[in-house]
Amino acid sequence: MKTSYWLAAACLVASTSGFANGFKPIEIKDQELAELRGRYVMPGRIISFGVVMSSTWRNASGDMIGASTSMQIQSSTVKPQFYVSTYSHNGGDNSGSPRENGTGSVTGGANLTVTQGITQVTRAAGDGNSSNNNISIDVKEANTAPALAPSQGQALMAGQTITGSNAAGSVAVSATGGGVQMAITANNNQGSAMQQVAQGGLLQNTRLLGNSNMVSNLTQLNVVLNNNGPSAGALDCNLTQLNALRTLGY
Repeated sequence: MKTSYWLAAACLVASTSGFANGFKPIEIKDQELAELRGRYVMPGRIISFGVVMSSTWRNASGDMIGASTSMQIQSSTVKPQFYVSTYSHNGGDNSGSPRENGTGSVTGGANLTVTQGITQVTRAAGDGNSSNNNISIDVKEANTAPALAPSQGQALMAGQTITGSNAAGSVAVSATGGGVQMAITANNNQGSAMQQVAQGGLLQNTRLLGNSNMVSNLTQLNVVLNNNGPSAGALDCNLTQLNALRTLGY
C-alpha cells in the first residue's frame, strides 16, 4: 500500500516538474477576451433577476406620454412575463393655440438598431431640450429571494403591441426580437424616443426635432445573489490537495 502511494507521488512530481519547466504563457487576443468577459457566475448564485424599463416624453405645453414595463424571474417562475403600463397627462396650456411644429432635421442612424452591447444616443436639432438615457445595475446578496411584487399592468404576449396616445404623442410597447421595445413618437414633429432590450443588447435612442421637450429613457437590471453558497471546504477541496506540493518546493 505504501509502495503504491509513493509511486503515485513520484509520478505527480515528475509530471508537475515537466509542466513547470515547459510552460510558456500564451497571449489571449482581445477578441477572445470579449467572448469570455463577464459570462461566468457560480452555479445557483442568482436567485432573482428583474428588469424595469420606462420611457416618458413631455412637450413644451406640459403634455406627457409614457410607458413602463417590468419582469422578475425566480426559481419558482414558470414562464418569464413582462407587464406593461401606459400613462398620460395633459398639460396646463388651455389657450387652444396649436402646438408649434418642430422644424429640425436629423438624418442617418439606421444602423443603431443592429448594434451590440449597450448603445445610448441623443441627437438634437432644437433648442431648450432635456434628454436622459440612463442604465443602472443593482446587485445585492441575500439569504432568500425577495418576495415577488404583485403584477401590475397588462401582460405582454409574444408578437403583441400595447399602445397609448394623447396630445403629446403616441407610445407603443412590443415584444419583438426576443425582447421588449418601447417607442414614443411625439406629435407636431417634435421627435421620437426608443429603447429596447433584445438579443443580448440594450439600446436607448432619442431624436429631438422641436424645442423645450423633456425626454427620459430608464432601464434598471436587478440581480440578487445567494450568499448561502457551497461551504468553504467544498469550494477549496481541489486547492487543498495541492498543498502537498509545497514540501516539494512548488
